Amino acid sequence: MDTIASLFSFITTPVSWVIVQFHSVYGAIFGPDTGWAWGLSIVSLVILIRICLIPLFVKQIKATRGMQTLQPEMKKIQERYKNDKQRQSEEMMKLYKETGTNPLSSCLPILAQSPFFFALYHVLNSIASNDTIGVIDKGLLESAQKAHIFGAPLASKFTDGASAVEALGSSLTDVRIVTAIMIVLMSASQFFTQRQLMTKNVDTTVKTPFMQQQKMLMYVFPVMFAVFGINFPVGVLVYWLTTNVWTMGQQMYVIRNNPTPGSKAQASYLERLQKSVTHHGKTRGRGEKAIVKAIVAKGRDRNEFERKFINGLNKAGMAAQADGTVVKNDAAVAAQTDDGTTVTTPATPKRQQPKRQSKSQRQSAKVAGESEPKTSLTKSDEPQDGKQGAKPAAGAGKPAQKSGGGGRSKAQSGQRKGPQRPKSPSKK
Repeated sequence: MDTIASLFSFITTPVSWVIVQFHSVYGAIFGPDTGWAWGLSIVSLVILIRICLIPLFVKQIKATRGMQTLQPEMKKIQERYKNDKQRQSEEMMKLYKETGTNPLSSCLPILAQSPFFFALYHVLNSIASNDTIGVIDKGLLESAQKAHIFGAPLASKFTDGASAVEALGSSLTDVRIVTAIMIVLMSASQFFTQRQLMTKNVDTTVKTPFMQQQKMLMYVFPVMFAVFGINFPVGVLVYWLTTNVWTMGQQMYVIRNNPTPGSKAQASYLERLQKSVTHHGKTRGRGEKAIVKAIVAKGRDRNEFERKFINGLNKAGMAAQADGTVVKNDAAVAAQTDDGTTVTTPATPKRQQPKRQSKSQRQSAKVAGESEPKTSLTKSDEPQDGKQGAKPAAGAGKPAQKSGGGGRSKAQSGQRKGPQRPKSPSKK
């Protein structure tokens, strides 16, 4: 541990200084020698560190989603070059470079937090060993040794013996009960954080080895925390429990407001968004506009939940636009189909215009004395004028009409085309 402490000695002094500054504030409220003053100082240190790590957390989310998106392509590369590990690695690096994805980005918050963790561990270990460190002088050292959290000294461990615990002014039973409860809470919070990530914020449409790895880590991490937790001082357990609770709350916020596409969390989010948009008639805030804009831009590549969201807006008489806004029009509603095209659906049906009548139909209607001319939608049973009545008698001796001219006149007068009844030959 001395080697690790020497590696992180550059950050030990800043960490001890931050703890002392918070202790001066809480000591004025709860008393300088109380566990509340020192315990809340550690909690405040965690919150300060996690606020500074928020940009890295955002990068972690983007990197994790990028890795989830690349899993199908990575699987193809592994299958194609399964006998050539060097070519497989080269193709993987090429894929990462083309997509701008860094696999190590998902570990950035943990790596950035590690120096603070080891520095705090070394500070608390020095308090237990009655050694001054950083800006913690002899007076602050005695105050920290007197501090107890629910009866357990700040620097005591689960594996400490009875003599070491008695030297800090406590009993072995109290120390082991408090540390055991904190280790269980620390492992449970880690398990719940990983579980909600797996069950709610994973694309269920793609089955990849990445999901199996995450499921395995969901059970491995809590066991690791339980094993290493028995060697952590109570102050470090407070630090790590606060970190896990912060991570759990931060993860819940991200899953609720910015879920992974294709996950159950996205289905719940789009359902809430649809209700909000239909109630207010518009998208509110840049976050909602960004989500709607991304869904519209996908077009045919939308998943099941996104298509359901677009169809729900269409049924409500609204249409999502390319800029993320939602419009509504009483006269015509622009409805988007599944392939991303826009179709204008009239709100009221168009009035159908009647077809134009032929000359013979207008003449027959005039002779019959009808008040209104018949339209082409009304079938007439009366014989058309000029069809059969105008035919000459068979024995009239008149020459037969030419078939070409008769056909043209009938076609021009709007009569039905097609084979006609053959005329009787004239007798000479």
